[in-house]
Amino acid sequence: MSESLSSVLHTYLEYLRVERQLSAHTLSNYQRHLQALIEWLQEKQIQDWGELNNPLVRQWAHTLRKHKDTSPRTISTKMSALRSFADWLVIRGILAANPARGVALPKLGRPLPKNLDVDQVHQLLNITDESDPLVVRDRAIMELFYSTGMRLSELVALDLNDLDMTSRQVRVIGKGNKERILPVGRLALEWLEKWLRTRTAFLLEGETALFLSSRKRRITARMVEIRIEQWGQKQTLNSHVHPHKLRHSFATHMLESSGDLRAVQELLGHANLATTQIYTHLDFQHLAAVYDQTHPRSKRKKLKPEEEE
Repeated sequence: MSESLSSVLHTYLEYLRVERQLSAHTLSNYQRHLQALIEWLQEKQIQDWGELNNPLVRQWAHTLRKHKDTSPRTISTKMSALRSFADWLVIRGILAANPARGVALPKLGRPLPKNLDVDQVHQLLNITDESDPLVVRDRAIMELFYSTGMRLSELVALDLNDLDMTSRQVRVIGKGNKERILPVGRLALEWLEKWLRTRTAFLLEGETALFLSSRKRRITARMVEIRIEQWGQKQTLNSHVHPHKLRHSFATHMLESSGDLRAVQELLGHANLATTQIYTHLDFQHLAAVYDQTHPRSKRKKLKPEEEE
C-alpha cells in the first residue's frame, strides 16, 4: 500500500478517534471502506490524495455498482465514508473541493425497524424462575432494555455506580461519548434488585460491571444477543428477538402512548430528530389499522353485485 495514501488515512483515523471520539467499530468500518478505495486507486497508479477528482469518484461509484453482491445501502455507506474523508482533505488543504459531492447514489428504501407489540413483550418477559441466577440476570437485562431503550453497547458497558436505585435512574454513555440519564421502570427495578442480591456469587475482586457472565467477568454484547435470542425461542415468540428489537419496541410504545417525539429522541440518545422520526411511520401504521377497524366511515362501501365490474 502506498505510504502516501496510507499515512494520510492513518492521520484521518486518528482524528476520528481522538477529536470525534468515534467508537472502535465505526473506526473499523471507515478503515475498511477507505482501504478498499486505496487499493482501487493503486490499480490506477494514483499515489496521492490530491489526484482524487470527480471523474475518479464517479468511476469508483460505478465500480461498486457493478458488483452484484454489493447492496445499494453498502454503496451508500462507502460513499458516505468517502465524502466525510474528502471534506477533511479539503480542510487539510490537500484538496481544493470535495470531489464526492454531487455524485448520485442509489436510491434506498427506508426499512422500518422491527418491533414487538405489547403482548409479545409481556410474553417474552413472563419469566418467573428465580432459582437460577442467570435467569434472574437475563430478565433484569431484558427488563432494563425495554424500560429504557438503551443500546446494547450501552448496557454491557454499565458499571454498578451507573445505577441509582434510590432515584430510579441509570447513567449511560452513548455515541460520541455523550452521557444521558434514563429513568428506570418499576419492574426493571424489581428484577435489578433480585440480580444484585445474586450478583455476588459471580463476582471477582475489582470487577465493577453491573452484568456479569458465568465466568465472573463483564458480560459481552454477543452473549447478550445469544441469551435474548434463546429466550425468544423458549417463550415461543414467532418473531426473532434481539436487543435492538427491544429498543425499537420501547421507542414505538413510548411514541404511541405519549406522542412526544422530542422526549423519545432524548431517551434514545439520537443526535438528530430525523433518526427518531422513523418511529412516526410505525406509529402511523398502528393508528391507521385501529382507524380502519373502528371508524364507522373508514370502510369502503360494499358494492352490490350489479355495481361490480
